[in-house]
Amino acid sequence: MEQFDLIVIGSGPAGEKGAAQAAYFGKRVALIERRAELGGAGVNTGTVPSKTLRESALYFSGLRQRGLYGIDYSLREGLTVAGFMHRKDAVVTAERRKIAANLAAHKIELIAGTARFEDAHTVNAVDQYGAPHFLKGEVILIAVGSKPHRPPEIPFDDKFIFDSDSILAMDRIPKSMIVVGGGVIGCEYASIFTAMGVAVTLVDGRDRLLPFLDAEISELLRSRLADLGLTVLFNERPKATKCTDAGIHMMLTSGKDLEAETVLFAAGRRGAVEGLGLEEAGLGVNQRGNIDVNDHYQTHVKHIYAAGDVIGFPSLASTSMEQGRVAMCHAFGFPYKQRLASQLPMGIYTIPEISAVGETEESCREKKIDYEVGRAKYANNARGQIVGDFSGMLKVIFRRDNKQLLGVQILGENATELIHLGMSVLEAGGKIDTFIELVFNYPTLSEMYKYAAYDGLGNLAGHKLREG
Repeated sequence: MEQFDLIVIGSGPAGEKGAAQAAYFGKRVALIERRAELGGAGVNTGTVPSKTLRESALYFSGLRQRGLYGIDYSLREGLTVAGFMHRKDAVVTAERRKIAANLAAHKIELIAGTARFEDAHTVNAVDQYGAPHFLKGEVILIAVGSKPHRPPEIPFDDKFIFDSDSILAMDRIPKSMIVVGGGVIGCEYASIFTAMGVAVTLVDGRDRLLPFLDAEISELLRSRLADLGLTVLFNERPKATKCTDAGIHMMLTSGKDLEAETVLFAAGRRGAVEGLGLEEAGLGVNQRGNIDVNDHYQTHVKHIYAAGDVIGFPSLASTSMEQGRVAMCHAFGFPYKQRLASQLPMGIYTIPEISAVGETEESCREKKIDYEVGRAKYANNARGQIVGDFSGMLKVIFRRDNKQLLGVQILGENATELIHLGMSVLEAGGKIDTFIELVFNYPTLSEMYKYAAYDGLGNLAGHKLREG
């Protein structure tokens, strides 16, 4: 039986970065991966593929050119799935190679196999031939990620009825699609396929998209998606779904019938813990298959840690990486990365993209914070005009008494890049005065921070100082 300082189960963002963090400080590390490809859902079925497909959809649909030149580009004739997926495949392959190189550079022992706990310190990695490989670890990091939740009443066949993983293996671009679920994954894919000219109907049981977002931003997203051609049905759930000769027939709880060529169920994800033998290590999971951890990502079995999607919200590649690093610094007492930043950005790659950090108007009201807002529109920004985004908005939320920044919400081109300036000011406890004092390159989208701050000062004073 081989002895290691650390055994990591899973090579996704949390596993890779956690393993590299420990190895960087001289620990002997083994990483077990059951799939043939490295990178977990982040690289293979989630973050990277969906974001790359978004860029492909924008390219093939000509949406950006439409904004720039007012020309109604139609989808390129004869577009195939292989053509649509080509860039995605290239990016995914490059990311897998990068992860393999990182593991090799840190001298991490990569073990192909399916991991199962024998006891709290022993893991058996069973290879593809069924041969066992027993490893003993002083510390163990569980980073097995998540998988799509598949309701038992839905007849998934991965040909007409897909989940958010199997949709990447579709063999055609459908003419029509029903997307069930108005969360991040559902909204991202609904916007991607709508941009590709697919007739998409999004069904969600709630009364708005992405309810964790600021309500104004959520409504602005709904409006923009409607302009693209997306049909949204709120307060609806599928009651019965079946395949027909024409495709898919779905009856909703309201009695409404929907017909489409394909269905994508994006009804959440659950921890991929099946077969892991957690009970042998003295661990359990909640109803969603998630493992409970403390602020250091430590389970109640003190030498076993968990990070990434397997612990649940926020289930973002960006936070998963940092969770893995923080966990291993705590496990081995490295005086390095002790915590995640207090402010974590949310990046949503819909069309248009969204990013947010900190408080929303709704959370301020719930916490009884006396706040004010300032807004800047892309249409009033020179760079916004240049790139052809006439409907985007940057919104700052701040305290009325001292103008301290509380949150930033952005919908529009490059939102996920722009958010980091606001996040830095927020993390430093800064005020919106910071944006006014800074000198921004001209023309840039970043300038909108200055004019959102001016707008906020005008709102604070009860009059508009200037439009922005």
